[in-house]
Amino acid sequence: MRAIMESGFYVLYLVLIMFIGLKILLKGDKTKGLFGAACIVLGFGDAFHLIPRAVGLFSGTLDNPSATLNMWLGVGKLITSITMTAFYLFLYRFIMARAEAKRGSGGDFFAGLLAVARFVLCAMPQNGWAENRQSVLWGTWRNIPFVILGIFVIILAFKYLKGIKHFKFLWLAIILSFAFYIPVVLFAGKYPIVGMLMLPKTICYLWIGFMGYKDLKAK
Repeated sequence: MRAIMESGFYVLYLVLIMFIGLKILLKGDKTKGLFGAACIVLGFGDAFHLIPRAVGLFSGTLDNPSATLNMWLGVGKLITSITMTAFYLFLYRFIMARAEAKRGSGGDFFAGLLAVARFVLCAMPQNGWAENRQSVLWGTWRNIPFVILGIFVIILAFKYLKGIKHFKFLWLAIILSFAFYIPVVLFAGKYPIVGMLMLPKTICYLWIGFMGYKDLKAK
């Protein structure tokens, strides 16, 4: 039952977020296209993590995976880490474009620097992606620039979009996604049940996606 319910949720999430992203990208203007691209990148990257997890659930080997499945679970987390970062870069560009606010080289440099730092830290072999090792230390290190980038985007979303109907709670959705994500990074290795917080985190991402979809339909 768990395999069916959890995997069904993953499939529903991936289908919806990719559909929303493609719909906005194809039907929206250049600015809305940034939001659509963010959703597509998010769904594409998450698939590399969620599909191997679903395979493990249905095969009953998630807690004791084969070497091949274990590798894909780890590599999937690496790909997801990279695409989540790209997702926030797209959101940053979208927020500034939608608000018609001047980005300035300072904001671009800051966001870019945090993304590069995140990518470099994720690429370090100490993360043990191929072995799917859970390193709290390296999980903390690689998420420091990611969390700072998230805070930066939260501030901009609150500052510029809180008065725009369909995006007025974008800042809150991002805060909640991080609130569910950070305990997983810190404690899931020791307490696997904490990993279930990824489900409400995923719901937050769907909420974000539906904000863009409702905005597109309201045109």
